Amino acid sequence: MYTHYDLMLPLLKIMQCNNKVYNLNEAYNLLLIELKCSEEEKNETMEDGRNVIFYRLQWAKTYLKKAGLIEYPKRAHFNLSKNGESLALNSIEGINANFLSNFESFNEFRGFIPKTENEQVLEYTQDKLIELTPPEIIIQQSKILKNDLKTELLGLIKNNSPKFFEQLVVDLLVAMGYGGSYQDAAQAIGKTNDGGIDGVISEDRLGLDKIYIQAKRWENTVGRPDIQQFKGALADQVAKKGVFITTSNFSKEAIESARKSGIVLIDGDKLTSLMIEFGLGIQIERSFHIYKIDQDRFNEDTF
Repeated sequence: MYTHYDLMLPLLKIMQCNNKVYNLNEAYNLLLIELKCSEEEKNETMEDGRNVIFYRLQWAKTYLKKAGLIEYPKRAHFNLSKNGESLALNSIEGINANFLSNFESFNEFRGFIPKTENEQVLEYTQDKLIELTPPEIIIQQSKILKNDLKTELLGLIKNNSPKFFEQLVVDLLVAMGYGGSYQDAAQAIGKTNDGGIDGVISEDRLGLDKIYIQAKRWENTVGRPDIQQFKGALADQVAKKGVFITTSNFSKEAIESARKSGIVLIDGDKLTSLMIEFGLGIQIERSFHIYKIDQDRFNEDTF
């Protein structure tokens, strides 16, 4: 059975031989030829009915993207990056977590897990997996899935228009219980253009207090001057509460300035975490339950 790591090197070889833009189905069919798969291997399915190779090809593609070896020029398509083009594949015996860890972007992707623990999960070797209990393996893998989802969400947000981002902010705030109704929130966000304030939204359904919003779909780090400008705009409105939302991140100076002023900061990482928490822009693909014995049910004294 092929793992997603087993598919990476053949996939890169295919793409180097014919450097163009691929879709997943095309890459899958070429991969079957490259691997000389038997009919049994081609038709092997997972418990939920999905094709094993096709499913793991998607993960192989994701990991190569995280390592910066391929890129997504448009939705559902991918091609080699400059790093992928220059990679000397003939000198590589295989690709695994250790190999991908040579690329900084891949380490950033999996950086939330200590390297040694991450490799215990990613390598799928018996001697390393035995060090983890089944629930621990599930927890580790769920973290990887969540981190990948957050990265993909942020990329989609950045690829859309500022107008889309404004609407996303509205949807999120309403999902979190702010702004009363969607209509009320939509009227509040993006309507002020008042000295650095992008919108005002009710903190509760009765509108007893207001929250002033700054929402920026940026690539560059938000610095202290941006926070100072927002702080000044809040002072002009005699406002007590402000939230600065961005798709990028905040400098240390910006964070310190906001802390002193009581301004809440939401960067790209926090934004996507909230989207997942409140079910915005995502859907459940599959869920797992871990069961344990109910000891009370087998205690005669409880009957």
